[in-house]
Amino acid sequence: LKSDVYLRALGNYSFTNEEDIYYLLQRLSTTSLKSFSKQLFMITEDLRLEAIIKRKRPGTKSAFKYRIFVYRKYFESQLKVTLVKSIYTDALFNNIFLLLTSDSPNENIPNYNEEINLVMPYIKNTITRFYETKSTKDTVKLCLELTETLEDILDQDMLNEYFHLPDKKYDDIVHDPTFDDLKRKDPLQNNDVLDKKSEGDEEVFEEEFRTWHRETSDLSKSFLQFDLDQGSGTDLLGEGVREGEAGDQALAVVQGSVQKTNKNDYSNLEVQEHKQRSNQGIEKNYGKENRFAYPIFLSLEKPTYEEEKQYREFKSTISSYQKKLKKIIEKTLEHKKIAPRTDLHFGRLRKKLLPFFTDENPRLFYKKQEPSSEIDAVFSLLVDCSASMYDKMEQTKLGITLFHEALKSVNVAHEVIGFWEDTNDATKEKQPNYFKPVIEFSTSLRNLSGPEIMQLQPEEDNRDGYAIRLMTDRLMTRFENQKFLLVFSDGEPAAFGYEQNGIVDTHEAVLQARKKGIDVINIFLSNSEIEESQKKILHDIYGNFSILVSNIEELPNVLFPILKKLLYKSIA
Repeated sequence: LKSDVYLRALGNYSFTNEEDIYYLLQRLSTTSLKSFSKQLFMITEDLRLEAIIKRKRPGTKSAFKYRIFVYRKYFESQLKVTLVKSIYTDALFNNIFLLLTSDSPNENIPNYNEEINLVMPYIKNTITRFYETKSTKDTVKLCLELTETLEDILDQDMLNEYFHLPDKKYDDIVHDPTFDDLKRKDPLQNNDVLDKKSEGDEEVFEEEFRTWHRETSDLSKSFLQFDLDQGSGTDLLGEGVREGEAGDQALAVVQGSVQKTNKNDYSNLEVQEHKQRSNQGIEKNYGKENRFAYPIFLSLEKPTYEEEKQYREFKSTISSYQKKLKKIIEKTLEHKKIAPRTDLHFGRLRKKLLPFFTDENPRLFYKKQEPSSEIDAVFSLLVDCSASMYDKMEQTKLGITLFHEALKSVNVAHEVIGFWEDTNDATKEKQPNYFKPVIEFSTSLRNLSGPEIMQLQPEEDNRDGYAIRLMTDRLMTRFENQKFLLVFSDGEPAAFGYEQNGIVDTHEAVLQARKKGIDVINIFLSNSEIEESQKKILHDIYGNFSILVSNIEELPNVLFPILKKLLYKSIA
């Protein structure tokens, strides 16, 4: 494939550290999953290099797209074959490749044996961290971490070799020749010695070998060196060593002059380089447009009597939605729990295979494990607290109340955070971004939580891309299988120096979150008819995952089916 040429010529040559690969091979010399680990490193390192190459050479995207299409098709067929043959190590490797290259966070995970099934959530969470690797060392570290875990679970190494990582090549590369190696004398092809000893009166002929090339300025000063690798060894010594001469030197010393200048002061050069490296690190993690942005998390104040009173009124208004959703989810969980575990179209193969010959649509499978009675999901809600929300904030709080009470009633952990940027303090070198977590994961399921939502108020600007990246990092620390990020906003991003590239930066933040397995959904709030230009901007940022609410008072009616659909997705 053409993409292999790109990976080796552009990727491995410039961005792969061979010493880290040698370290990996040394560590794998004692493991029982050597082939699995080497091939896991190959696919994860290739994915890291693929992202770098596509960023530097956009013209290669079509080649890599075709590469993923071909490999996915092949590994999907291999996964079916290895599962049927119960070759679980190969099947797990095939499944990991499909998870790493999937466009959807809901890639199907087949049923393995009981030990592998128990560790699959950890495996899935670990492989998502491969998207965050910044160097070969990071990839090696994650591969070794995953290998050590699977070593106690998998009985044997991989049977097939899909990707090859040569041991000898990196051993030779890492061990560069030393100075002693350069001075070594290779042994003669015939290692024999003449019996006759020298008597001291032998005649030794000294011949001068002259050579010339384009760089030679004086023919008489050049000499030719050659190696003797064949003959018999004697104790005769010629004048093989001679003193060095000026004409033998390949390099010359140039003498010049230098004087002090008052144009530049380099006394703070080290501090400047450190600052530059720090900015580059921020840019790499949170985007070029946010390299000077930094978060400030505000602590909550105790809700006042008026805030508690207003929250009780909101809670009473949305109680019908909350009770209805709770009832639907409880029925779904109960149905899933009592659903038959035999005569299924997929699962473990039964011993009785007679229906295969007698039934038109045979059900030959069963499921062993019992379904969980809990919803394996976590939600995060970002609320735009920009100044333009002044006429929508009250109705938005009603929607947030529904979000909180509905998820609390079905025991799903969640958080609600308002965000804005301080326009007055923002400069070219610092942009403080404030985050106010009115509902936190740790307190989201408490009975008395909720009135803090009333503390959200319209503030100033909004830097959406930075906020989404920050919430993505918070969600990735959670252990739940399904992760959802909802964004309440009423317009395009607007902050200091963010007008031109804010849309692109927010779109990149959304793509990065989805690549890590987080479902990002935007709910656009408005009090009037939404213009086509605004719709196009939202589509450019969030794709088809943006819900438009032209009447803010209809927010609870819109939010209810969204929560219902997402919770259904988590249960399934």
